[in-house]
Amino acid sequence: MIPPIDIDFVSLNFVTIVPMLIAIVGALTILCIDLFAKNLDKSFYIILAVLFLVVDLGSLYGYNGAVRGFFDLMLVDGISVLAQFIILIGTAMFMLLSLNKLRFHENNYAEYYALYLFMVAGFQFMVSSDSLILIFVGLETASMALYTMIAMHNKDRALEAAIKYFTMGALATAFFAFGAMIFYALTGSVELGVISQVLVESNFDNYPVVLLGVAFMLGAIGFKLSLVPFHTWVADVYEGSSASLAGFISVVPKIAAFIVALRFFEIFIAADDKVVEGILYAIVVLTMTIPNIIALLQTDIKRMLAFSSISHAGFVMAAIILGTTQSTNAIFLYWSLFLVTNLGGFAMLWLNEDKSKNFCSDHHLAKYAGMIKTSPIAATMMGLFMLSLAGIPPFALFWGKMYLIGSAVSAGFIVLALIMVLNSAIAAYYYLKPIVYMFLKEPVENSEVQYLSNASTPLKTIVGICAVVTIISTMMVEPLLEIISYYVQISGY
Repeated sequence: MIPPIDIDFVSLNFVTIVPMLIAIVGALTILCIDLFAKNLDKSFYIILAVLFLVVDLGSLYGYNGAVRGFFDLMLVDGISVLAQFIILIGTAMFMLLSLNKLRFHENNYAEYYALYLFMVAGFQFMVSSDSLILIFVGLETASMALYTMIAMHNKDRALEAAIKYFTMGALATAFFAFGAMIFYALTGSVELGVISQVLVESNFDNYPVVLLGVAFMLGAIGFKLSLVPFHTWVADVYEGSSASLAGFISVVPKIAAFIVALRFFEIFIAADDKVVEGILYAIVVLTMTIPNIIALLQTDIKRMLAFSSISHAGFVMAAIILGTTQSTNAIFLYWSLFLVTNLGGFAMLWLNEDKSKNFCSDHHLAKYAGMIKTSPIAATMMGLFMLSLAGIPPFALFWGKMYLIGSAVSAGFIVLALIMVLNSAIAAYYYLKPIVYMFLKEPVENSEVQYLSNASTPLKTIVGICAVVTIISTMMVEPLLEIISYYVQISGY
């Protein structure tokens, strides 16, 4: 007879999973309310979901509990807390965009907002563990919710986008499972800390098998980060999603994947593994460059932003190669500024999203021609966000790029820094293209561009906040870096 296992509840450090439980309870609450009250206004569910996210954020603010918890599966360090801040704030702001117009199919269902919270819980588990099993569970929880949300969009390409995303995601899941299996076979553990220790102590015995495991993990992480050559799904998924969900996909899921990549590849960067470093270097250069060139050829703003987001992911992935404290700070600084700028850009696309065009995307450049004459405030806001995404000083993302390039120079990666500068110059061209259409061309007859004054108060508020932060980022970078440095330092990176 197997003796009963005596578990001390206090030793579980239950507080480490409280943030995830808040998101899960919020999702279940929404589903239960909808079960008994079918006729409630869907705005109620948006506000309720955002309130749960705020409570979730409050549970993390000033967190000073144990780093380890729940059978040592949880790892709530400074890196985890920073990532969860970005996940929660980004999700809340993108959700509030839905208050502008509840006319798309998915916005009429309470389940849509419950899926948002389930997805957030999955991302939180991903960034709060170094166990490959729990990371896998979080990854699948978030992915399944996101596939469903894309398919719920009421455009003809939505189902196609969801199927493509699901198919590629299933392949990435298999890669992750195979990679985890290989490292477990080599080290007898699925915890990244133990895997690192065993591999280093054994001087990377069975190195070809180790490289095979790295290849599988790189395929899984590369899909989530849309790194080249795992990026083929991005443009179609963005085009098949609503503008607000496409903007969400470009920011929030990727910060979770960045943390997984940071924890995993640190094993090889710290060990100065030249082969893995070389592979990552090549992928980063290709990811920064190829989507930039493709974006030059786009005539649809949403597809252009899809390819540009791939390039931005390549920029941040470069920080992981550098492996310094400054580069780790750069990951969070860059992505925080990218969140604000990209949120503003996609909010402007969301304002002009047209339900009647069911098949093709309705964000062709010609639609925005002469926008400065038909909707001057909206044109100014959109131009501001395009300039920031291009890295034009003194707007927000310029400081993120400068700090990241400075990190590369400080680490001795001069060639990589030059490639970053060159790609920034290429990106400036296609980001300026919408500005040329809006400010220098004549309006198209029967233009469907919407006035920002017609937007709801939440959307105008979000656009206003993003615009202010984009403009005054010069004064915000230093305080933000101090906060980031504090959390990174206590994590030991």
